[in-house]
Amino acid sequence: MALIKKIMLGLLFIIIIIGVGTLIFLNTERFGKHPSGERLLKIEQSSNYKNGSFQNLNDTPMLTEDVSYSKVMYEFLFLAKAKEPSVKIPSVKTNLKALKANENVLIWMGHSSYFMQLDGKKILVDPVLSGNASPLSFTTKAYDGTDIYTTDDIPEIDYLFLSHDHWDHMDYKTLKKLKPKIKNIITGLGNGAHLEAWGFNPEVILEGDWYDSFKFEKGFEIHITPARHFSGRGFKRAKTLWASFVLKSPSATIYIGGDSGYDTHFKDIGNKFGPFDLAILENGQYDEKWKYIHMLPGEQIIAATDLNTKAILPVHSGKFTLANHNWDEPFVNITDEENRKDFKIITPMIGEQVNLNDSLQQFKDWWNLK
Repeated sequence: MALIKKIMLGLLFIIIIIGVGTLIFLNTERFGKHPSGERLLKIEQSSNYKNGSFQNLNDTPMLTEDVSYSKVMYEFLFLAKAKEPSVKIPSVKTNLKALKANENVLIWMGHSSYFMQLDGKKILVDPVLSGNASPLSFTTKAYDGTDIYTTDDIPEIDYLFLSHDHWDHMDYKTLKKLKPKIKNIITGLGNGAHLEAWGFNPEVILEGDWYDSFKFEKGFEIHITPARHFSGRGFKRAKTLWASFVLKSPSATIYIGGDSGYDTHFKDIGNKFGPFDLAILENGQYDEKWKYIHMLPGEQIIAATDLNTKAILPVHSGKFTLANHNWDEPFVNITDEENRKDFKIITPMIGEQVNLNDSLQQFKDWWNLK
């Protein structure tokens, strides 16, 4: 009995140590802060915030009906893994600081990170340049060859868009290093709490609800628009707002999609702000088991039709494995000949310059690594 008692006390001690360690870890700066004070009071006035959490426009279960979290974890840990690239991903590193002022270009940096220069303004979206997309540096690591840009390569940024606070979109290490270069941040309600905790000046943070708008000099307009997703950097979900964006400049109207499952908001946004010259849409990390929060193959084309866009840049793939599909599957699906007939599908290598005014620019199927 004495031995059993000692073993039980030992196990209890280990559980307490793990629990305390986890609590300390979750309170490190990288996790940010939940909204409070005046920011929380403003959030509570939002029609999209109910019962202590932000809500999607339509009912959105995290998992598909009849799918359990235990099943998802079992498949992820023990069943066949997604195929990752076996060789270094090809890239072309465009010098962002050497671009001519009159060039309208887009540079994809892998996953959902990209840079734009548009009508003289420099724009950055969801930059994740630290080599991984999780709070633990040894997990969710970037594929070999995909992390070619560092924060030193980024020029001063006029508009930084942050679609939501997930680790593969809001990267603590990257944002801390970029802080001196950022003039304006556009994001959903509540995300400013993270940014202020990381030392950003509140005056550069522009938070908004869905369909809030901001007007800037030289004919630039930014509209915060809905997405069908969720948020959260720790155990608590939906305390900050996830979003997509409409960017209007003197020469172009661009849809910045963020993360989103398919829903009626695409049609609403198309009717309100379209037609679009370019729609940047998530195309990866999907699974039938979570079909409401990420678009399945083919739904990007339906969304693009709803938005009334001329061209699609597929993102949210090509750098990290966050789902059980093969790494190159999203590119193979989106570039199907049927899709190419109706839309210009823009598939640059990481770092390759996309000339936004060149409708005839062609791109290689660079994911064919054989």
